[in-house]
Amino acid sequence: MSRKQQLHRPGPQPGPPADDTGCHILHVDMDAFFVSVELLERPELRGRPVIVGGAGPRGVVSAASYEARAFGVHSAMPMTRARRLCPQAVVLPVSHGKYSRVSAAVFEIFRSVTPLVEGLSLDEAFLDVAGARRRLGRPARIAQVIREQVRDQQGITCSVGVASTKFIAKLASTRCKPDGLLVVPADGAVDFLHPLPVASLWGVGERTEQTLVRLGLRTVGQLAQVPLPTLQRELGTALGAHLHELAWGRDAREVVPETPDKSIGAEETFDTDVDDPEVIRRTLLRLAEKTGERLRAGGNAGRTVSVKLRMASFKTITRARTLSEPTDLARVIYVTACELYEAAGLERVRLRLVGVRVENLGPAGEAPRQLAFDEPERGWREAERAMDQVAHRFGRGAVRPAALVRRAADGDGRDGRDGRQ
Repeated sequence: MSRKQQLHRPGPQPGPPADDTGCHILHVDMDAFFVSVELLERPELRGRPVIVGGAGPRGVVSAASYEARAFGVHSAMPMTRARRLCPQAVVLPVSHGKYSRVSAAVFEIFRSVTPLVEGLSLDEAFLDVAGARRRLGRPARIAQVIREQVRDQQGITCSVGVASTKFIAKLASTRCKPDGLLVVPADGAVDFLHPLPVASLWGVGERTEQTLVRLGLRTVGQLAQVPLPTLQRELGTALGAHLHELAWGRDAREVVPETPDKSIGAEETFDTDVDDPEVIRRTLLRLAEKTGERLRAGGNAGRTVSVKLRMASFKTITRARTLSEPTDLARVIYVTACELYEAAGLERVRLRLVGVRVENLGPAGEAPRQLAFDEPERGWREAERAMDQVAHRFGRGAVRPAALVRRAADGDGRDGRDGRQ
């Protein structure tokens, strides 16, 4: 926990979400991320103070559970001091590969909501959800869906701030930790900001904070009332102007997406474990449709198709096949995924999650040459593009393969957890 995080203790969670009109920016921050990932394999440590970091004489704390933070332990603290503060804590070594894998899965959830995802680290990101409102609902609802999917798919929690600017959204997520959701209305940003300590402002380090306190400025509201020329004289032209803008809730920064997708896919967690191959194949078809649609929407095609199969025991296996030519056709993806599923020998094994992914992406071009398994390529491509147009205008459920119409009656799953990486 940083110095600023210590200053921003979360207040009580509100009842109904506040008005989220105009609040299209989300800041999602995983709760005690490294520790939470470790506890997936060490559930017996839940509720106990846990520290992740180096155990040697020069080791530092990488993360601390909230139980350890109650003793004053925070990230970047020397491990020797952390042990003095909380001698009963369990210390675990850092395992970056493990955290990267979970982070990648979490970011897949983010990108299933919007392509406008700006990652700040393994465990936090800004999302601009303005374009997802028609499909997923209001920003507060989207934030809640993200929290549910992260919890259901990865077994960890996150906190989400919803606001009209990046700066306010990030503050909001900090104020509602852990496992919280806080909406700061666009017309309530100033009321939210002004009671906070000046250290809350982005750009206020310890030295700047000391200067402001010396001037008698301890809260954001007090700083906001200082004339801009005075701030610039005391802090410098650029920093004074910057803090003046933030103190009034003004932040023009946009969400800047990351590098192009390396893969595109979708996955689904069943409400109850499934061992019926027919249900699994229908699910693979649904996921192939989503994946093909996303490929075409982004002008991409991929050469490698993979499936992810997670058993009831949580053991997960993946199988992949590289095609002779890139494809963006759901039919090709579906047939390949079914063959991979059958080759895995799990047709009568209970599964809790299945996923489909296409990798080795590149520009689709005008006419990828991968044929749809003895079917006329032009006919399938035109049909799938027509489905894309109908779905864009009337929603994804307006047109779909006949095999998927049976889904509602069968109750074979729930909404897919789809994403990109």
